[in-house]
Amino acid sequence: MDLPSRPRSVAELMDLLHACRDAWDTPDRSGDPVDLHDHALQTAHLLRRAHPSDKELQVAGLVHDLGHLLRPGDDAGHADRAADAVRPLLGARVATLVRLHVPAKRYLAAVEPDRTLSPQSERTLRAQGGVMTPEEADAFALDPEAEAALTLRQADDAGKVVGLHAGVMEDWRPVLELVAARHGGTADA
Repeated sequence: MDLPSRPRSVAELMDLLHACRDAWDTPDRSGDPVDLHDHALQTAHLLRRAHPSDKELQVAGLVHDLGHLLRPGDDAGHADRAADAVRPLLGARVATLVRLHVPAKRYLAAVEPDRTLSPQSERTLRAQGGVMTPEEADAFALDPEAEAALTLRQADDAGKVVGLHAGVMEDWRPVLELVAARHGGTADA
């Protein structure tokens, strides 16, 4: 099946999300211990539990790593690629949160230097610009979505548990439809 690089409908986005099963953040599977499918479900599930009324944050957690599927091996650009892909369908806030999940990692590495990252996140931090400088950290903290991006990042870091069942992808279709409808996206192709 040819997958769209920019889904025009929730149905196309669901196809992309389902394609994340047995797709990994690194082409050689040396990265995180769960595939992109399970990682998306775990991240979104954690955000749903902690922030049940923030559907856009939950959806950002679900789609934040689609860039790894769209261009395998692009650690530095995966957040931008995913944000660009989902913006027309899911809106500016979801895209912004997706884009900021990498700067949020860099920020946390600066302000919490003892924070533990997964081995893969530690490796990719360098490719993604490394630890923020104090000036970069100050600028990031001023972003109106900084707090939500940090929340997404923390769920991203926690959503890598082998064998943890966090629901099924189809459970997210109504949430995606709701968010897409708010932003003029379409539910079906």
